[in-house]
Amino acid sequence: MVRTILVLGAGKSTSYLLDYILENSEKEHLQMVIGDLHPENIPQDVSSHPNCNVVALDIFNDEERRRLIESSSIVVSMLPPRLHIKIAQDCVHYKKHLVTASYISDEIAALDKEAKKNGLVFMNEIGLDPGIDHMSAMEIIDRIRDEGGKMLLFESFTGGLVAPVHDTNLWNYKFTWNPRNVVLAGQGGAAKFIQEGTYKYIPYQKLFRRTELVDIEGYGSFEVYANRDSLKYTEAYGLQDALTLYRGTMRRVGFSKAWHVFVMLGMTDDSYVLENSEGMSYRDFVNLFLPYSPTDSVELKLRHYLKIDQDDIRWGKLLELDLFNPSKKIPLKNATPAQMLQYILEDSWTLKKDEKDMIVMYHKFGFEINGKKKQIDANMVVLGENQSHTAMAKTVGLPVAMATLQILNKKIATPGVQIPINKEVYKSILSELKSYGITFKEYEVPYLGYNPDSIGN
Repeated sequence: MVRTILVLGAGKSTSYLLDYILENSEKEHLQMVIGDLHPENIPQDVSSHPNCNVVALDIFNDEERRRLIESSSIVVSMLPPRLHIKIAQDCVHYKKHLVTASYISDEIAALDKEAKKNGLVFMNEIGLDPGIDHMSAMEIIDRIRDEGGKMLLFESFTGGLVAPVHDTNLWNYKFTWNPRNVVLAGQGGAAKFIQEGTYKYIPYQKLFRRTELVDIEGYGSFEVYANRDSLKYTEAYGLQDALTLYRGTMRRVGFSKAWHVFVMLGMTDDSYVLENSEGMSYRDFVNLFLPYSPTDSVELKLRHYLKIDQDDIRWGKLLELDLFNPSKKIPLKNATPAQMLQYILEDSWTLKKDEKDMIVMYHKFGFEINGKKKQIDANMVVLGENQSHTAMAKTVGLPVAMATLQILNKKIATPGVQIPINKEVYKSILSELKSYGITFKEYEVPYLGYNPDSIGN
């Protein structure tokens, strides 16, 4: 009997997801239906596959959306997170399993009781981060506990970066996923985490000046800044007694200090619209945020305002973006500062066709066993193939695809709204990911926690 997998949204991170389903379609008797607003963007080798059917779908067309969901066996939503709730409500109504790579929202969490009552698996956070981070962390945390260890410290960092071979700009950065998310990173509340039993909070305006350094063998140094809320995983990971719980984002060293310039100027603000944005030059955009001067140039005003010397490496980074060009124009109507900054950055940071990206993930586990404190560090590096088959698409799409097939085959059967932290889910998916080159290297290192007896850490 043919089983229908409905994939809603076929954007940047779906290339491996679609390939995986089609590669398994014959032996697993699968038919894939893709519902997307722009079906013309779906690659020819996917859309012309005999086991694939592409439908032009506006997600707000309730009748068509519900028809597709009702006639499917399982639904994969790769839509923007705010739209998942529509899909999830339909899945409850038509009694269909649901898979997403997004964080669980309060609205989705509220469907847990209904999902359980109907025996439905609503698997969320099964991409890269969140996703592979949960599974790889829980595999090691569970192993430590099974051996009688007690967790003291857990830190986890992930970065979507450019592969070293194509790392060709002063920022050591190019967009490998949704540029809007990069521009708005860290907004919406203070970053929260625990270090050595002390709660720490970093407000947005200070976030990019509070970084830590980590090294990855063969790839050099990286910096990390805190994610918005590390504390929400205390319960999920069973780390109520851990002294340190800290999750963050990885960049190459020096990125955050330069990004902080945009934060201080107000260019990352998405809360108001510039009425005269259309046709504004890059130079005039920068000048919006600087004091008036009858004599000083825009460059001089910016350097004075932010106390940046001419030989400061940040200055070179700003020049590289062509920020002071009076000829380059921003074509966006009624845009926010954040949208205008994104446009300027995409001009410089878009991956070219033959360029490769890189995913880096780094975990630290501190624990006590038989009266001794120990630490395991684990890291993963994945390199992309090209502009469409990126490391980001691979690490987001493959876990989603694997979970979808395992739910269909009843290997993942525990119902309810969930994230992939149970052995039933992570064991087989991590094992299968290894065959795609997605593996972790583990190192035993000295436990580097602070002295827990000292005051005021």
